[in-house]
Amino acid sequence: MEQHWTVQRIPAADDAEIVLHSTGSGPGIIVVHGGGVTIGIYRRLALRLADRFTVHLYNRRGRDDAAARAEPYDGEQDVDDLAALLAAAGVGNVLGHSGGGFVALRAAARGLPIDRLALYDPAVQVNGLFPLDWVPAARAAAHAGDIARAMAITGAGLNTQSATSRLPLAVQVAICRLFLRTPIGRGMGELLPSTLDESALIQHHDSPPQRWAGISAEVLLACGGSGPPYYRPINEALAGVLPHARTLVVPRAGHDALNRAPQHLVDALAEFFTTPVTSERARS
Repeated sequence: MEQHWTVQRIPAADDAEIVLHSTGSGPGIIVVHGGGVTIGIYRRLALRLADRFTVHLYNRRGRDDAAARAEPYDGEQDVDDLAALLAAAGVGNVLGHSGGGFVALRAAARGLPIDRLALYDPAVQVNGLFPLDWVPAARAAAHAGDIARAMAITGAGLNTQSATSRLPLAVQVAICRLFLRTPIGRGMGELLPSTLDESALIQHHDSPPQRWAGISAEVLLACGGSGPPYYRPINEALAGVLPHARTLVVPRAGHDALNRAPQHLVDALAEFFTTPVTSERARS
């Protein structure tokens, strides 16, 4: 079945335009994508949710049809843009992936009108649990123009569960040079400096989980059972302080599970986004 998309241009706080791509029918969900990618990899997820929800995708600043990103990067513009989209779309459901999870969590902490917040492998630094010691070396390589080396360092630093991460760095760099010849690899390579800026910001925001305790949204903290192992303790630490949160370990799922959209993950998200909010949180 062909998927029908509508496109809206939403004014941002700085008068730039945010291009919102929407499909489906039913309650709305805004997807905040991760670093190093664009909305293209989430279209399968949108298709599989479209019979029950209106799914809204948008490219964060500096990608494809998005406006340029403000420099120096501090992440505030990402939160401002999400605020504009929530108001324009009139929805209270947000799904954040990886670095997009950090954006969405900051938005909820700021008090944006988010009723349900689902985070999959959220890139949030809690008591040093997220491995980010590799960021300075990767940024140095990217600054020197060696994107393959920067990508190899990044991949090894993030994918600690992968056998590839244990190969000699020179071998990983050679693999990345080949990957950069592919369309997906070229796109990720072009976005890598921005991804590293986001990683440095996440590293800078290391804090105890209590920092997020004021978030009142219903929160689903999901991670893949086959993905990087550090997301599970991060999610558990956050769930321990968020007043309306639960965790979910998705079997047979890696970090890219939202892109692959297996049915058991799609169904779990659908169940979460249709569950009534806790009675004491219900809006008057």
